[in-house]
Amino acid sequence: MRRKSPAKSEPVVPAEILETAKRSLSNDQFKKTAKCTVCGGETTADLAEQLCWVCRRLKISAWRDNEQQMPAQE
Repeated sequence: MRRKSPAKSEPVVPAEILETAKRSLSNDQFKKTAKCTVCGGETTADLAEQLCWVCRRLKISAWRDNEQQMPAQE
């Protein structure tokens, strides 16, 4: 008894999109990185505040908490 050879299926993602994705990944490797001023983690050099994504999120959360507490103090 002989097995059937699997039928060649069409790729799920077109080749153009795959090529674009591969090029964008290779570009990410060459981006300059800098150190976060708070924790020393990696951050992209193009941001003015030099914070990693974790410290940036904590900063935004702190601002929100501070804004919510201001009316309660008055």
